[in-house]
Amino acid sequence: MWLETQETVATLVAEALRRAQQAGGLPVGAVAEVPVERPERQEHGDLATPVALGLARSARMAPRAIAERIAERLPEHPWIERVEIAGPGFLNFFLSRRWYEEALRQVLARGREYGRSSRYAGRRALVEFVSANPTGPLTLGHGRQAVIGDVICRLLEAVGYSVTREYYFNDAGRQMRVLAESVRCRYLEELGRPVAFPEDGYQGEYIREIARELVREHGAALADLEDLRPFQAKAVAVIFEEIRRTLKRLGVQFDSYFNEHKLFEESAVQRVLDDLAARGLLYEKDGALWFRATALGRPQDRVFVRSTGDREPTYRVPDIAYHRNKIERGYDLIVDIFGADHIEEFPDVKAALEGLGYRTDHLVALFHQFVTITRDGEVVKMSTRRANFVTLDELIDEVGGRRRPVLFHHAEHELPPELRSEPRKDGLERKPGLLSPVRPRAHLQYLPPGRGDGDRSSGGDGGPFAVGGA
Repeated sequence: MWLETQETVATLVAEALRRAQQAGGLPVGAVAEVPVERPERQEHGDLATPVALGLARSARMAPRAIAERIAERLPEHPWIERVEIAGPGFLNFFLSRRWYEEALRQVLARGREYGRSSRYAGRRALVEFVSANPTGPLTLGHGRQAVIGDVICRLLEAVGYSVTREYYFNDAGRQMRVLAESVRCRYLEELGRPVAFPEDGYQGEYIREIARELVREHGAALADLEDLRPFQAKAVAVIFEEIRRTLKRLGVQFDSYFNEHKLFEESAVQRVLDDLAARGLLYEKDGALWFRATALGRPQDRVFVRSTGDREPTYRVPDIAYHRNKIERGYDLIVDIFGADHIEEFPDVKAALEGLGYRTDHLVALFHQFVTITRDGEVVKMSTRRANFVTLDELIDEVGGRRRPVLFHHAEHELPPELRSEPRKDGLERKPGLLSPVRPRAHLQYLPPGRGDGDRSSGGDGGPFAVGGA
């Protein structure tokens, strides 16, 4: 109904323009299109058009005078309560009670099909979200992104897109070496051969549990092994299986998993560097290899290969290789869901892709703020490496019973949700405390089985959808 309303307003404005021209209030001239948009501020109405501003030059009139002539000749319509002229010449439309009544009738009549359309039928979308590093359990922050991503997928499917949900598996780089070394140290401790634990190692109890599994499976056979790969492989397998299990509990499923290490094994990362160098977009400085981002409109150049002995590419380079792969798979729309820490990185990735000759107008990034937890009025700093976090499983367990968890989420993903941790009254020490929203304006809710959307087509156990609350 919303599109129909926009079209109705455009038709009314076009008719008013025609009448004004016939009456001599406006010079005769073709109006190719009447743009109708939703104002950013509620006090500016439900719909607005800047058409008068676009006509000012050709009509040789002030845009506000044009807006007045249009408003005087607008046909009446039961959906429009009133029209106001604002600023230099915007026409702001306020919808009537009749419109809301009609909208509610349509909602009730169409039921679950309301809002669905085939507008983008035949188009394919790739949505990447969560993509948490396999270095620890999913936390509340990961849960927020899982909900946002799955809701966006469902919205795209509701308008006809064929959607692929993808998880980017960050299983390469220094963090994986630190994970492997952490497991190896705990493994040796379990064997009674303690060694110095890495200063930046992962300290959670889950690392000890992985080490104990290795002892049960291999005994002391790995004790003198310098190769970290067995420790890394075991850690990744255990942690990612837990990640899958948690996501399943949350009602979020993925269609594909893309492993970062393949980008290195298949030389995709090196090809990015070679191709950028061939286009004059890389240069040496202070022993490092720099991306000439300023040549592509970015505010500063970036290090793409470190000057340290291992000459390891920075994280932007495999991200460019991954997005190159996404583009080459031929999707009509590519959506990335990122935490706020990627705000500076993503424009550099897009700039590099454009420098390589790819179009990026179908590449969209949505950023969300992190979940903030307060305890006794103080913000608690979360850290996977220091094992200071609240897991998503703990939140799900907190709800209990058969109900799906209500995951607090601000109405606007750009704003940080805040949760308050309160001491538990049951004496349990394993859980960090009860979590309650400090700003419960809105949330994403998971319905009990039988009341949700089920899987992505029909039936199933329920899944996420967005609802507002006051």
